Amino acid sequence: MRALLTTFSLQELRHHPWRTASAVVAVMLGVALAFAVQLINASALAEFSSAVSAVNGQPDLELRARQGALDDALLARVAAHPDVALASPVLEWPTAVLLPGDRKLPVKIVGVDALVVARISPALMPVTQRPDDGSAARRLDIFAPDAVFLNPAAREALSREGATLDRLQVQTGLRLQTVRVAGTVNAPGAPLLVMDVAAAQELTDRVGALSRIDLRLTPGAQPDAVLAALELPPSVIAQRPEQAGERASNLSRAYRVNLTVLALVALFTGAFLVFSMLSLSVARRQQQFALLGVLGLSAPERLRLVLAESALLGVVGSALGIALGTALAALALRVLGGDLGGGYFSGAAPPLQWSAAAAGLYGALGVAAALAGGWWPARATATIAPALALKGLGSGHSATRHHGWALALMALAVALAWAPPVGGIPLAAYVAVGLLLVGGIAALPLAVGALLHFLAPLVARHALPLLAVERSRRLRETAAVATSGVVASLALSVALTVMVASFRDSVTQWLDGVLPAQLYVRSGGSGPGDGNSLPPDFVMAVAALSGVARVDPLRATSLQLSATLPAVTLLARPLDMNEGASAGQRLPLVGLPVPLPPATANEPVVAVYVSEAMLDLHGAVPGGWLPALAQAFPAGGHTRFFVAGVWRDYARQHGSVVMDRADFVRLSGDARVNDLALHLAPGADEDAVRASIRALAADQGAESLIEFASAGQIRATSLRIFDRSFAVTYWLQAVAIGIGLFGVAASFSAQVLARRKEFGLLAHLGLTRRQILGVVALEGLAWTVLGALAGLALGLGVSLVLVHVVNPQSFHWTMDLVLPWGRLLALCVAVVIAGTATAWLAGRAAAGRDAVQAVKEDW
Repeated sequence: MRALLTTFSLQELRHHPWRTASAVVAVMLGVALAFAVQLINASALAEFSSAVSAVNGQPDLELRARQGALDDALLARVAAHPDVALASPVLEWPTAVLLPGDRKLPVKIVGVDALVVARISPALMPVTQRPDDGSAARRLDIFAPDAVFLNPAAREALSREGATLDRLQVQTGLRLQTVRVAGTVNAPGAPLLVMDVAAAQELTDRVGALSRIDLRLTPGAQPDAVLAALELPPSVIAQRPEQAGERASNLSRAYRVNLTVLALVALFTGAFLVFSMLSLSVARRQQQFALLGVLGLSAPERLRLVLAESALLGVVGSALGIALGTALAALALRVLGGDLGGGYFSGAAPPLQWSAAAAGLYGALGVAAALAGGWWPARATATIAPALALKGLGSGHSATRHHGWALALMALAVALAWAPPVGGIPLAAYVAVGLLLVGGIAALPLAVGALLHFLAPLVARHALPLLAVERSRRLRETAAVATSGVVASLALSVALTVMVASFRDSVTQWLDGVLPAQLYVRSGGSGPGDGNSLPPDFVMAVAALSGVARVDPLRATSLQLSATLPAVTLLARPLDMNEGASAGQRLPLVGLPVPLPPATANEPVVAVYVSEAMLDLHGAVPGGWLPALAQAFPAGGHTRFFVAGVWRDYARQHGSVVMDRADFVRLSGDARVNDLALHLAPGADEDAVRASIRALAADQGAESLIEFASAGQIRATSLRIFDRSFAVTYWLQAVAIGIGLFGVAASFSAQVLARRKEFGLLAHLGLTRRQILGVVALEGLAWTVLGALAGLALGLGVSLVLVHVVNPQSFHWTMDLVLPWGRLLALCVAVVIAGTATAWLAGRAAAGRDAVQAVKEDW
C-alpha cells in the first residue's frame, strides 16, 4: 500500500498541484481558525481565572451578601467560632483614577486586613516601598488611611498614561480623594488599588460594609457543619473557591463554544472540497484503478488507497493549520488581547497557552474531515467493475442512487433541533445543523434533476444552452459533486447573515424600547453594579432645572441567587406597566403582564419583571413566585415577590430582575442612584440642559466627574459594539465561500481535462473554441445557479435553527426572525457570477488542445 501511495497517488497529487493545494488549504484554514480561537479563548480564560484565584486567594469558604453589602458586625461573630482559624474581611469598590487631561482610568479599590490577608490571599499582601528621599520604608503604611498599593497592571497603566506614581486622585461619588502610593501588591489581572479595609470603608463612604469575608477553617473542620453552626441569615450566601472558578468559566462559555463552532465552518466546508476533488480525481483515474484491479488490487485495497490519499491531504493540511493557528493566536493576543468581541476578557493581554492536547484534537478533526470527504469517492472506487471500466463502458454498477437516507437525515435534523441543551450547550442543535447540511447536499441530485427537467424544454431551440443543460441533467451526480462546496459554504453564509440580521434588528428595537429619555447622566467611573453614585442633593437639583420635565433614577446592583451561577443584575427604576403609562416607565415585555394576586397585611406582594435568562437559569415562571429574591431582602419580613412578566434584555446574558424603585428603597433602605434618565420638556434645548448640569457639578468641584449620553449616542455605541462582536462571522463567511469557489475551480479543471475527447468531438463537429468555452461557462452558470438556490434554501432552514434554538439555548434570549432579502440575493448573485467566471477560466486551457490529438485514441 505504501508503494502504491508513493508511486501512484503522490504522482497524481503532484500532477495537479493547484487542485491538491486547494484541498490542503481548505483543511488548513479550517484547522487554523478553530485552533486559533481555542488558543485565544483558553489563554484569556486561564489568565482571567488565575487573576480571580489570586485576588480571591484560597479560603475554605467565602461569605457574601446576596444583594448589597455585608454588615461588618458579622465578622466578629464568624471569627469567634472555634472552627474558624482565620476570617479575612474584604471590601471591593469599582471607581476611577483621574489622569492628566481629565481622562479616567477604571480601577478597583480593594480593602484588606494586612494582619490576616497574607495567610489567605498572599497576592493582596501590601509591600511597602522605600521613599524617594532614600529613607527606610514605613511599614505602618499598610494601615495608613491615605496609603494605597498598586498591582502591576495599575502601575503599568498609570505610567503609560503619564500619571505620577506618588499621589493619585481617586473618584468617590462626585468627589476626588487624594491618596498616596505607598507600595505594591503582586495581584495579577485588572488594575487594583489595595489599602487597609477600614481606610477603604472611610474613603468610599461605606463604613460598616464589606464585600465578602474569606474563611480559613481549622484542620479537620467540615464546611457544612461550620455553616450550620454559624446560623447565617438568609441574606448571606456561602461559596467555595472552586465555585468561583466555575462562575468565571460560565461567564463566557456559551460565547466561546459558539465562536469555536463558527470557526469550524471553514473545516466543514473543507470536507466538501476534499469530497469534490477526490470524486473527480477518482472519476478521471477510473481506468487506472481498473487496471490496478485487473492486476490484483482488491476492492477493499482500492478503498483504503483512496482513503489514504484523503488522510494524506488531512495530515498535511492539519499540520499547516496547527502552525498557522498558533501564529494567528499569538498575533491576536499581542495586538488585540484576549477579547474576540464578546467583552468578557477586554483589556487582558494574556500570554499564549499552547496545548498539545488541543493541537492533537484539532489536528485529528482536520484528518477526520478529510477522511469524511474521501469516504464516498473511496467507495465508488471499490465498486467499479475493472473489465468494463478498462473498455470505457462505465464503472459497471448502476448510476441510480437512492436518496431516501438523505431525506431521513433531514427529518432527523428537524427532530434533533428541538432537543434540550446539554450542560447549557445546544449540542443537539449543532448536530441538527450538520445533518441538515449533509442531508440537503446528498439530496442535491433530486433537486438538480427536477429543476433541469423543467429548464430543458425552455432551451430546446438553442444549441449551446441545450447542450449544457442536457449534459448537466444526465450527469446530475457530477453536478452535485462539483457544487457541494458552494452549497455548504453558501448555506452557512446565508444562515449567519439571517441570524446576525435578526439579532441586530431585535437589538435595535430593544434599544428603542429601553432608551425612551432624551438624555442620560451618570457618575464617571462607576461600574455596572455597586460603585460611584450620584448624591441625593445633586439628583434633586437636576430635577429642578429648567427644561427637565421628569427625572427617572436608576439603581443597578448585583444579586447572587446561586452559589454556582454568575450573579444576576437587580434594576430598580420607576415602573408603571398600566396602559397609557409613560414610555419611560414601561418595559419591552415578551407577552402580556400578569395581574398581581391579592396581598394580605402579613404578606405584602411586590411585582418583579424577570429577563428571559431567569426562566432558564433560575426557574422563574411568569405568574409564579420568586422565593430566592426574598432572601436578599431580610428587612422585608414576609414580603413575597411575584413574577408579573418577562422582559427582553440583551445587555445581561445571565439574567436580570426589575422592580419598582419605591419598593427597592423600602425593602433595602438603599436610596443611592447610579444613572438618571432625563425626559426634557417640549422645546427644551439639550445642550442648554447639559450646560446647566455641568454648572451644578462645577459648584461641587466635580464638573469632570459626570458623564452624559444621549439616547442616540448610546444606541450608536451599542450597535457599534454589536457589529464588532459579530465581525468575525463576516470573515468566516468570506473564508467559507472562498473555499467553496476553490472547489468549483478544482471540479471544473478536472472535468475539463477529463472531457478532452468530448471537446475534440465538438471541435470536429464545427464548434469553435469560443463556443466550447461558452458551453463550459453555461454549465458553470447552470451548476452555480442550482448551487445558489440549494444553498439559499438550506441556509434559510439552518437560520431557523440558529435563531429559534441555538441562540435561546446558548444565551437565553429570543429574537424575531428577519430575512434581509437584498443581502441574501446579492450574496447568491455574487456566488453565481464568481462560479461562472471560475468555470470559464478553468476550461480555457483544456479547450484549446488540438482536436485531432484529443480524439485520436478513438481511431
